[in-house]
Amino acid sequence: MRTLHTALGFVLGLAWAADPRRLTVAVGLLTGGYLATPFIGFLLRDFTDAALAGASGTATALAVAVAALLVAELMLGHFAHLSYFEVGEQAGTVLDRRLLALANGQPNLAHLDDPRFADTLALAAQDAAKTRQSLEGLLHLGGLVLRAAVTTVILATVDPWLALLPLAAVPPVLVARRAAKLTERARERTAEAGRLSSHLLALAADADAVKEIRLCGADGFLLARQAQTWARTTDTLWAAQWRAALLRGCGQLLFAFAYGGAILLVLGRAVDGTATVGEVVLVVMLAVQISVQVAGAIGLHATVAATARTAGRFAELAAAAPAPEPATSAAPRRLRHGIRLHGVTFAYPGAAEPTLRDVDLTLPAGATVALVGENGAGKSTLVKLLCGLYLPTGGTLTVDGTDLRRIPAESWHRRIAMLFQDFARLHWTVRDNVGVGELTHHADDAALQAAIHRARAGRAVDQAGGLDGMLGRGYADGTELSGGQWQSLGLARSLMRPRPLLLALDEPAAALDAHAENALFTRFATAARRAARGTGAITLFVSHRFSTVRAADLIVVLRDGSIAELGSHDELMARGGLYHDLFTLQAKAYA
Repeated sequence: MRTLHTALGFVLGLAWAADPRRLTVAVGLLTGGYLATPFIGFLLRDFTDAALAGASGTATALAVAVAALLVAELMLGHFAHLSYFEVGEQAGTVLDRRLLALANGQPNLAHLDDPRFADTLALAAQDAAKTRQSLEGLLHLGGLVLRAAVTTVILATVDPWLALLPLAAVPPVLVARRAAKLTERARERTAEAGRLSSHLLALAADADAVKEIRLCGADGFLLARQAQTWARTTDTLWAAQWRAALLRGCGQLLFAFAYGGAILLVLGRAVDGTATVGEVVLVVMLAVQISVQVAGAIGLHATVAATARTAGRFAELAAAAPAPEPATSAAPRRLRHGIRLHGVTFAYPGAAEPTLRDVDLTLPAGATVALVGENGAGKSTLVKLLCGLYLPTGGTLTVDGTDLRRIPAESWHRRIAMLFQDFARLHWTVRDNVGVGELTHHADDAALQAAIHRARAGRAVDQAGGLDGMLGRGYADGTELSGGQWQSLGLARSLMRPRPLLLALDEPAAALDAHAENALFTRFATAARRAARGTGAITLFVSHRFSTVRAADLIVVLRDGSIAELGSHDELMARGGLYHDLFTLQAKAYA
């Protein structure tokens, strides 16, 4: 009962939120259609007895009434289907929005790195696509229960023992519940393999990945890996489904014996003369209905169980999201002191070791700060912490003395101009690509053109056909840009923020040559100096090229998640430590 209550509350709540009027109409029509069927049996009983008694007029009237009820049953069911079909589609949209909110509605991204959260999210996404079927199944289950109740009362008027026939449906339903658990556990066991299979298929359709895959000759290898993964998944699922089908079949066989006993009982009464032929017809018809209802209920039980599990998954996703601490301060209008990290530690969900350990660091207002270190040192993680995309798992991060946790995430994010290494390539118009950097200026052509000019992205915009030209070919026949052109638009997007407090580049030029990288950092530095004068903004960049970082006011050298060295270029070179070794090694490569 708890499972049924959970499923009904979840799906009907979605349907009511989507369209309460149409849901009410669907329930009313469906109820009328389901109630018509038992009363057809009543009329058939009287029709049979009247026909056998030679009362042709009565028999004719009853035949017309039976036909009318049959037509009404069909029409009510048809129009009910039209209503609940549309409600189900709308409810699916409501659930999709809820899923997106749970996946992306948090101010930070830590939950997306949790494998358990990822598996639950993948299963919930699969379930969300079945919302319409869930609503349809639960409505029909309600109709079957109502029809079974009326049928039980009618059977009891013929013989009280016949009222026990619906109880014979209990064992098949319980067996069906066990069968549903078998299949669901198989789905959960194969969730990770299913995600891997989907990822391999996505690679096969990704234009960027396919180039490298073809040149490596790895297409056959990846397809074989996908086939093996999918085969293991389907083998597990099919085995569970066969066991579940066998269990359901055994349950239905139990009901079949009860069904046969009911027919024998009424036939015996007819032979004894204590029941009319019409009552035999009535019982046979209603027993057939109960048989159909049991089969339908067994099939729909899986739907109920699946819907309850969907509700549980959405509850689990909601519970996994950390409760935000109450925000007490807005982001400052101007940085006066800077950003300080005190004993900051961060570990990704499920990681055996933290990525950052006990980091103590002060980034002065108006300073240009460079992060350097070998791959895996924690540079990108530190940038994401500074951007508020992750929260420290230990220690504090303050902005002008205010804990970043106390500043609303949206307020802080709006004061950041960021260009990541894996910057977004949005297959939209140029206006959308640049305008999402500051949505309040999305329709402001002058602001868009100013950002494009500062990023030197004019050639890419002209090639696309202006601000309203389409980019990429993911969804339309748009212009395909080079990597550098996409990057210039990403920079323009980051420069849309009018008064940033933090400007950050996280190795966006890793694929560029030294000259192109220097040009990129020069353009960004110009924006940084302007922001530093206006708001005391901090400029932060990550690069492996030391010719770029040497001009920074402060260089932070990371090693194994901790700060190894700190200072200006000259100070670090004089110290003769890790920075000196890395700089010297790279300088020799350019000699």
